[in-house]
Amino acid sequence: MKPSTNVYVFLFFLISSFCLAQMNTYSKKVALNGVSDQWHKIILPNECFQMVKPDLSDIRIYGITQNDTIEVPYFLSLSKEIRSNTTIPFNLLNSVYDRKGDYFTYELDALETINEIQLNFANINFNWTVSLEGSQDQQEWFNILRDYRILSIVNEQTDYSYTNLKFKNSKFPYYRITIDTSEKPILKSATILKRAIQDPEYHTYPENKLEIQEENKNTIIHVDLKNKYAVSLLKLAIDNSVDYYRPLTIQYLVDSTKTDKGFHYNYRTLAKRTLSSMEANIINIPSTLTQKFRLIIANNDNQPLEIKEVVTKGYIHTLTARFTKPASYYLVYGKSPDRYPIYDITNIKNNIPQNISVLTLGNEQQIAKKGQIVSGPLFKNKAWLWAIITIIIMALGFFTVQMMRKKI
Repeated sequence: MKPSTNVYVFLFFLISSFCLAQMNTYSKKVALNGVSDQWHKIILPNECFQMVKPDLSDIRIYGITQNDTIEVPYFLSLSKEIRSNTTIPFNLLNSVYDRKGDYFTYELDALETINEIQLNFANINFNWTVSLEGSQDQQEWFNILRDYRILSIVNEQTDYSYTNLKFKNSKFPYYRITIDTSEKPILKSATILKRAIQDPEYHTYPENKLEIQEENKNTIIHVDLKNKYAVSLLKLAIDNSVDYYRPLTIQYLVDSTKTDKGFHYNYRTLAKRTLSSMEANIINIPSTLTQKFRLIIANNDNQPLEIKEVVTKGYIHTLTARFTKPASYYLVYGKSPDRYPIYDITNIKNNIPQNISVLTLGNEQQIAKKGQIVSGPLFKNKAWLWAIITIIIMALGFFTVQMMRKKI
């Protein structure tokens, strides 16, 4: 073998070793089975949320061949709901009142299907019942909603309103709203909509413990999950036969400190909402990686609510990845510190095929490490950097001298 060839072999071995070393800086790996096309999807397993950073920046896909290690580009997407809102043009035909209440009659510009009317009132602090009817000719009216409640509560503790009329798909040219109240409704505006919602897919996470306590006119709910998960939805099952409107603060565990008296838990506020008997109390929150939640319900001077259950769910996290060579591919994760990868495919999402198969996953495995685990990335350790540079310079110098001697 020629000396110059030895140089290239040495450098190739060095680079390959470095790529393998990079993969070995992660904590866990999962084999990816069934790679047969250029594009595939990978659904992140729940186990990975135990190890990854909160921002999910330490996730990589590597392919291992006999002579090389390949980093596979990907982008992450969540199974969020898809909303389509179409505003339907209309005209207000009349606004009248009598002893029974106030009447608002609307005519659509064109015959369209609708399922929601949003009402915006200048009034505050009201609790009214509403009826909605539809007609083909304004002679015969058909009930769509009857005794439907709308309300507004504004005080020092609460600022809450529920004034949207929601109903099944309806198709009439004329609609009439009747508000049963002795007050004078001041309707500032109305919006007629056709809503289409495609619900997302969720993981439902197992609950380990639910602890409820009453303290200083607050109900404090501690939700302890079995493991750390990426949670994006909370659903509270409340068993109450009376109406209620309570401010809700949602907090999640950031870290904990061990003291002589036990653990001190540090929580951070994630969102503030209102629990209401008017709604289903399904609360969407920013996707958050945690194992513990604390929910604080402000009861003020009211009796505490009876909480039956708290259901936690999370969006399905999917990687869309591009594979270019035959290899043994692995999903790896669990490394701190790390940074977000920057891949070209994040800019070409529109060119990716629609029907992409999902890879099956092997079991989670610990990545074996040789010697002491380096706390940071390889090139953040200057000793490693200088050692590699020195070896390369010495190797080049050695083979150069050998070549010069042969020429002489």
